[in-house]
Amino acid sequence: MDIQQFLHEYNRGDRDFSNIHLHGVDLRAIALSSINLSGTDLSSANLSRADLSRADLRQANLSDADLKGADLSGANLQEVNFIGADLRGASLVGADLTQADLRSADMEGADLRGANLNAVELSGANFSHVNLSGACISDVDLEGVDCEGTNLEAAQSCQQQLTTGTPHRWISWGSH
Repeated sequence: MDIQQFLHEYNRGDRDFSNIHLHGVDLRAIALSSINLSGTDLSSANLSRADLSRADLRQANLSDADLKGADLSGANLQEVNFIGADLRGASLVGADLTQADLRSADMEGADLRGANLNAVELSGANFSHVNLSGACISDVDLEGVDCEGTNLEAAQSCQQQLTTGTPHRWISWGSH
C-alpha cells in the first residue's frame, strides 16, 4: 500500500491497517489516533510529532523510526521493535510496552507516567530524564542503560525484578 492510498483510506474512516508495509514513510505531525497498525513495518519511518494516541501497534516494527515528540499515550505497544528508534520527548503516558524491544533507543525526556514496562529490553538505551511516575517496571535489566536524571523510584514496584538478560525475538542486523 502506498502512502497516498493509506492516507485516503484513513481519512475515509478506515482504522485497520494491520500487517502492511510502510517502511521509511513520512508521517510527521499527522493525526492517526486509535489506528490499528499491529504487525506493520514502520521501520525508518518519520513519525515525529505524530498523534498515535490509543493506537494498536502490537508487534509492529519501528526500528530506527523517528518518533521525537510523538504522542503514543494509551497505545498498545506490546512486543514492538523499537531498536534504534528516536523517542526523545515522546509521550507514552499509560502505554503498554510489555516485552517491547528498546535496545539502543533514545528515550531522553520521554514521558512514561503510568506506562507498563513489564519485561522490556533496554540494553544500550538512553533512558535519561524519563518521567516514570506511576509506571510499572518489572523483569527489566538496567545494565548498560543510561538512566541519568531518571528517578527509578518514582515507578511502582509491580513485583520489580531486575534481571540480567531477557530474551526477545527481534534480531538487529544493523549497527544496534
